[in-house]
Amino acid sequence: MGLPEASVSRELLPALADAPGHLLWRAAARVTVELGATLPPGVDIHAYAALLSLAGGTTRSQQAIAERIDVSRTTMVKVAAALTEQGLVERVRNPDDRRSYALTRTPHGAAAARRWRRHAEDLEDALTAGFSEAEREELRRLLLGVIEGELSPETPEPLLESLGFLITRAHARMHRAFAGALEPLRIEPRHFGVLTTVTALGPVAQAELGRQLGVSGASVVQMIDDLEARGLVERRRLETDRRTQVLHLLPEAGDVLAEAARIADETVAGRLGALDAEQARRLVLLLQRFVTAP
Repeated sequence: MGLPEASVSRELLPALADAPGHLLWRAAARVTVELGATLPPGVDIHAYAALLSLAGGTTRSQQAIAERIDVSRTTMVKVAAALTEQGLVERVRNPDDRRSYALTRTPHGAAAARRWRRHAEDLEDALTAGFSEAEREELRRLLLGVIEGELSPETPEPLLESLGFLITRAHARMHRAFAGALEPLRIEPRHFGVLTTVTALGPVAQAELGRQLGVSGASVVQMIDDLEARGLVERRRLETDRRTQVLHLLPEAGDVLAEAARIADETVAGRLGALDAEQARRLVLLLQRFVTAP
């Protein structure tokens, strides 16, 4: 699923609690929440990663940095502009292509990277409170087993040690694969979660749906609008409380959900193919703890 808006919900619906895709979605959402709660103003995790990739006086193009820290070109353009404005990097002629520019870290940038590392470590501690060192390392190894071959060989070591980094990257790849596979059904991964939840709970109020999925009211409204337009759900007002709208599945929803569930199983099998059955189960159990930790 695409990331929900920041939410404090730590509950998992039993129908989705063993689904690796849903767990990665919720885990990535928790990383986003902790980023906002832990990092002080002026500290950007992508900017920190970019500074790490420029360690040792290295000069690199924006695209090369983006590949090493696994962010989009759009994100990298914004990060580079912010770092340049703050005097943490400077633009220089790209040694590999004199027609373009590359970035090099300034002394102020090196100092910022050292300062920001403490905040990155605080983030990791907040994310894994209640985990033993052995459990943190096990989760890190399992996530690396899922995505390591898809990361740049020159990914900075602190990022490879970061659960926040690995979770968000594993989620992004799972979401991209699932979203592509769902296109013929004309739904998205987030809609799959809604249909699964309404099927499990029966007719449900929008507010309860948001609580079960850990998303905001605005996100719920958008998802239900999409599914109503697709002809899969409809809103009905309670006779006893006309202010409350309850969601009901329409006839086509069952067939769409069954096919989407099959696609979800295939996507997970493909994405977790490097893990054996026991490792996959351990990943699910550790992600459950990560999502539900108080």
